[in-house]
Amino acid sequence: MRVAVVGHVEWVEFARVEHVPAPGDIVHALELWEEAAGGGAVAAVQLANLNGSVELFTSLGNDELGRRARAELESRGVTVRAASPSEPQRRAFTYVDGDGERTITVLGRKLVPSGDDGSLPWEHLSRCDAVFFVSGDVAALRAARRSRVLVATARELATLRRAEQELDVLVGSGEDAGERFEPGDLDPPPKVVVTTSGPLGGWLRPGGPFRAAPIPGPVEDAYGCGDCFAAGLTYGLAQKRSLEDAVALGARCGASVLTGRGAYAGQLTNADAEE
Repeated sequence: MRVAVVGHVEWVEFARVEHVPAPGDIVHALELWEEAAGGGAVAAVQLANLNGSVELFTSLGNDELGRRARAELESRGVTVRAASPSEPQRRAFTYVDGDGERTITVLGRKLVPSGDDGSLPWEHLSRCDAVFFVSGDVAALRAARRSRVLVATARELATLRRAEQELDVLVGSGEDAGERFEPGDLDPPPKVVVTTSGPLGGWLRPGGPFRAAPIPGPVEDAYGCGDCFAAGLTYGLAQKRSLEDAVALGARCGASVLTGRGAYAGQLTNADAEE
């Protein structure tokens, strides 16, 4: 199948700590690592792990970190289609506390792809079975809409509203104020709205509640759970699974990534998904 992600990449430094510092505190990192991550990158690698291939339409900084991000994502099976603006790669710093919860500080302007950028092969999206839109401009979203199935994150409601495109699925976290969607927020309305709620599962509109998947091991790190859920859902719809089955696959992806360090170590693979 052909699947793609439209979204941003961040170079993320992680620090594992016993607890996130309160104002005035000093905490000591128990472990440090860094990798290319951010919503677009995480979703793209998850789709590569499930499908064997994926295209990521993004924008990478014109500096060493941008080049390292490209190299890492390509090593993880992602075909990177990236603009290269004359500014540094966006970075982020993430605490991972003793419970595995992540707390993120973003550094720099979000670099997103533009559908008006003729250097990127946007025509590829019209041949995709499914696209997950994480971030980008209105023209990028309209290019993504040419795919058979379009899934988008509720984080980008302002862009979705301006684009005036019908979404097959809008997905967001009910626990994150920045991802909440109410009827009437988009015109035309999405065909389906998926709202996640961590260990409680979530809700389909239309459809009703769904269960969370069991976590297949000790919790290591919550980074990337939502983007892996959405990527798994996108893959299931690309396979023409029922909505319920696609959501169940997404839930397995979200649960699995909890068990690994950082964005990728715990991601569900195609072999895992077929078990």
